[in-house]
Amino acid sequence: MANLKITLVKSTIGAIPKHKRTVEALGLKKTNKSVVLPDNEATRGMIKQVQHLVKVEEA
Repeated sequence: MANLKITLVKSTIGAIPKHKRTVEALGLKKTNKSVVLPDNEATRGMIKQVQHLVKVEEA
């Protein structure tokens, strides 16, 4: 199974609270920090919700 490298590229300041919680649930706390998560439907759904705040790469 492939992994995804997710990087927070935009601050969550001013984002709606649901998006802030989603970014935190992905494990991202600071701008320009990255996490590697498994490529599954749950992760993809979270990424789709906050796609304007993150950058996604295959890992």
